[in-house]
Amino acid sequence: MAATEMRGLRIRRRRDSDSFRERDRGQTAIEFVGVTPLIILLVIALWQCALIGFTFSLAGNAADKAARAGTGAEFLPTLACQRAAREDLPDAWESSSSTQCTSGPVLYKAKVSLKVPVLVPGVLNWPMTITGEAASPTEG
Repeated sequence: MAATEMRGLRIRRRRDSDSFRERDRGQTAIEFVGVTPLIILLVIALWQCALIGFTFSLAGNAADKAARAGTGAEFLPTLACQRAAREDLPDAWESSSSTQCTSGPVLYKAKVSLKVPVLVPGVLNWPMTITGEAASPTEG
């Protein structure tokens, strides 16, 4: 091939690649619009997992505080136990919490059940309940 033929071939290739780029100009925008719902669903799922983990932490902490309060209460230990369990709970968890306090010869036990709040109430409605248990040695 002569040099002029090679030059003509390069120019033709450049024109073909330019027209190819112009045809695919909006492809990135279309792909982004197509993937955006999947990204949003992933963020919602991760946030719901974070709510579940936070509920585990709250249930354990509330049960621990309830057991300590029930052990140290001189009068009405069950009432002190239930009050301590709900004391530091956020509103979303406090309304659906339940506390069981039992006194034994050696240990005072508290069991706190919290319902996990749902991020998207109309779509996800499952009754997931997390239970935290704790015990404290009885005094006296």
